[in-house]
Amino acid sequence: QVQLVESGGGLVQAGGSLRLSCAASGSIFNIIHMGWYRQAPEKPRELVAEITSGGSTKYAASVKGRFTISRDLAKNAVYLQMNSLKPEDTAVYYCNFLLASADFGYEYNKWGQGTQVTVSS
Repeated sequence: QVQLVESGGGLVQAGGSLRLSCAASGSIFNIIHMGWYRQAPEKPRELVAEITSGGSTKYAASVKGRFTISRDLAKNAVYLQMNSLKPEDTAVYYCNFLLASADFGYEYNKWGQGTQVTVSS
């Protein structure tokens, strides 16, 4: 059973920084890609950033230039460095892994439990 555990959320003033971490444990064979999503109150969950198995990255327009996604495949971990935070970045942040079986026969998603990020003005 694969589990994702997140850490690093908290309360920060506008302009500050936070670093989120997400580590996977369990029987992991292949990681297709890793990503971070967020969900603000009464809003749908949205993609913040993702990184593919080849290392390509993609960012939401609202965070481009301020957030950086990175990974450590040896640790099955993904990180999100968030700089120049704004009040509108306030949300629960979730990590997501798209995984595949050992023979790539099937793929499945795993989500972290979520971590609250609150940016005060």
